[in-house]
Amino acid sequence: MTTIGGLAKAGGVGVETVRYYQRRGLMETPAGQSGVRRYDATDVRRLRFIRQAQAAGFSLDEIADLIALDASRDRARARDLAREKIGALDAKIAELTAARTALQRLARECAASDVGPCPIIAAFEVG
Repeated sequence: MTTIGGLAKAGGVGVETVRYYQRRGLMETPAGQSGVRRYDATDVRRLRFIRQAQAAGFSLDEIADLIALDASRDRARARDLAREKIGALDAKIAELTAARTALQRLARECAASDVGPCPIIAAFEVG
């Protein structure tokens, strides 16, 4: 059993983040004795799950859906959500790859000549 500070530290977040997750309904707020709330290993696992799901690109709303799906054991819907997230990540990767390619081209053009405006600056100017 640990305090909210210990829970936050174990999950690699701040205390206010834990409280925010509680307000969002992603984590339970335990009853406290003498005003001190105690958290257990289940709470640490839940907090780590939330952080890992965020790292995988899930929003807090989507994480709430995953938590609900876990309770209902709806694995098919969980797989569907994962596939949707993979598609969104693939689209974002393609977008970032195109941006990287364009920026590489602009950097090459900038290095090719010292005459005229810098192609990098010119590309970002609002015309």
